[in-house]
Amino acid sequence: MTVVWINGAFGAGKTTTARELIDLIPNSTLFDPEVIGGALPHLLPPKRLAEVGDFQDLPIWRRLVIDTVAALLAELGGTLVVPMTLLRQEYRDEIFGGLAARRIAVRHVLLAPGETILRKRIAAREVPPDLPDGEIRIRQRSYDHIETYQAALASWLTADAHPVDNGVLTPQETAARIAEAVGSGAVAACDIVQTPEPTAETVAAGVLLFDEQDRVLLVDPTYKPGWEFPGGVVEPGEAPARAGVREVEEETGIRLDDLPRLLVVDWERPTPPAYGGLRLLFDGGRLDAAAVAGLLLPGPELRAWRFVTEEEAADLLPPVRYERLRWALRARERGAALYLEAGVPTG
Repeated sequence: MTVVWINGAFGAGKTTTARELIDLIPNSTLFDPEVIGGALPHLLPPKRLAEVGDFQDLPIWRRLVIDTVAALLAELGGTLVVPMTLLRQEYRDEIFGGLAARRIAVRHVLLAPGETILRKRIAAREVPPDLPDGEIRIRQRSYDHIETYQAALASWLTADAHPVDNGVLTPQETAARIAEAVGSGAVAACDIVQTPEPTAETVAAGVLLFDEQDRVLLVDPTYKPGWEFPGGVVEPGEAPARAGVREVEEETGIRLDDLPRLLVVDWERPTPPAYGGLRLLFDGGRLDAAAVAGLLLPGPELRAWRFVTEEEAADLLPPVRYERLRWALRARERGAALYLEAGVPTG
C-alpha cells in the first residue's frame, strides 16, 4: 500500500495533476483531504473552529487524514494519490509518521513552479461567486501562503520531497513526469522509521545527556512532531535503565559505560487515541568534547540534534515533555528522584 503525496503551494496545480495521475498509475485512487476540512464545520462547534486560522492546525484534521488514508487503502488497496499542501514540518512528521506506523509508504512529490507563475495562477483562479468577498479572501489567503511556502522550501521541503518544476508543463505532462519518477523509483518512499502504534499503556525510558556547559541534548524525530530526549519504549522483559542505554547507543552512537541514575518517574495519562503510561528520565551524565564530536544520527529515525538550555527547551518540547524535563533538572540538582503525574510532582 502506497501514498503518492503531491505537495506544493496554492496555485501549484496539485489537484489537476492528481486527477491526471490516477489515469497513469495502475490501481490508484484520488483522495483530497480538503473534504475532511470541509466536514469539520459539521463536527466541531464554531468556537473551536475560530481558535485556529487553518484547519490543518486542528489535531482532529491530522488524525482524520491518517485514519482516512489507512481506511481507504484497506478498502481499495493499490495507491492513493493525495494532493495537499503541507508546509509545516511537524505536521509532515505527524501524518507521515502515523502512516509509517501502519506500514503505509509515502512517496512525497513537490510541484515547484516559480513564484511569478504561482502568482499568475492565483490571480486567474476561479472563485465561487456566491461567497461574500470570496475572491478577495481566497486569493489573499493563497498569496499569504507563498511566504510560508518559500520558508519551507528554504528549510526542509526540498530535502524531503522529490521536486518537479511544472512551471511550463500542462497537468498531463506533469502527471506523466510524476508517474515515470514513481515507476522508476526516482521518488523513493520517505525514509522514516516505522514505529507501530501502541495497543496498551507503555513504559518509555529517556536519558538526559549534558555538554560541558550543562546544556541538555534533544533530538528531532522524523516520525512525530516536536523534539524529544534520546530514548524509547522499553521492550518486554527489559530493564528501563538498560533500555535507555540501548536507545542512546542506537540513536546517537554514544555508549554509556554505567547505568544512568533515575531522575523522574512520570505517569502520562491516556489521551485517546494515545494510551499513555510510565515515562522515566535518567541522568546519563556529561559528555566531553570528543563524545559530542562523535554524535551520529540514524536517518530514518532522527534528523537533527542540539544542546539547549532549559529556557530554549521550552520552545522545542511539547508542554508535558518540557515539564518532565524541568522537574528532572530539579531532581538532578537535589540528588533525589521525583514522582510526577502528568508532569506535576506529587507526594
